Amino acid sequence: MPDTPRQSELSFYATSEVHPQNGTLLGFWLYLMSDCLIFASLFAVYGVVGRRYAGGPTGAELFELPLVALNTTMLLLSSITYGFAVLEMQKAQVRATLIWLGITGLLGAAFISLELYEFAHLVHDGAGPQRSAFLSSFFTLVGTHGLHVTVGIVWLITLMVQVGQHGLIPENKRRLMCLSMFWHFLDVVWIGVFTFVYLMGVLP
Repeated sequence: MPDTPRQSELSFYATSEVHPQNGTLLGFWLYLMSDCLIFASLFAVYGVVGRRYAGGPTGAELFELPLVALNTTMLLLSSITYGFAVLEMQKAQVRATLIWLGITGLLGAAFISLELYEFAHLVHDGAGPQRSAFLSSFFTLVGTHGLHVTVGIVWLITLMVQVGQHGLIPENKRRLMCLSMFWHFLDVVWIGVFTFVYLMGVLP
């Protein structure tokens, strides 16, 4: 008869995955903090060279505040509609959640379209990023924010597909909350851009 294994030789394995509660949200907060450092650096660069026009056009000559105000409205409204999507998600209303997410995506796309129109208009007028340090820092800061919004729209579309296929399962709810933090973060950054770049840029 074979010997019985000693207690010290017994091995036990977990039958389920150990995943800390809210661990994903904590990790995403850490990512947002790193993104804060990126935008802080870009704001700092603009603060240093934002008045170096190299004999070229100034912000007061280039910026169209009504267009920028309309663009700002689009992004802020998208934050409100995303909030409605989260409220519907908490009620387990899949269809209503998808509708509000779709409206959010359309407003985000409108924001990007107006921003691309502004960039194309500036380049057409000879005010491209190579014209001066002011324009280089402007295109870098505003373009980086626009790139983030574009990534957010792609992420939003992906989540809409997942919610449509699998419903509001816990995993999708967690992903929607992460995107919510990302989207509201971009709104806060844009308020800084609108104030620091555009409003202060039109001052003499």
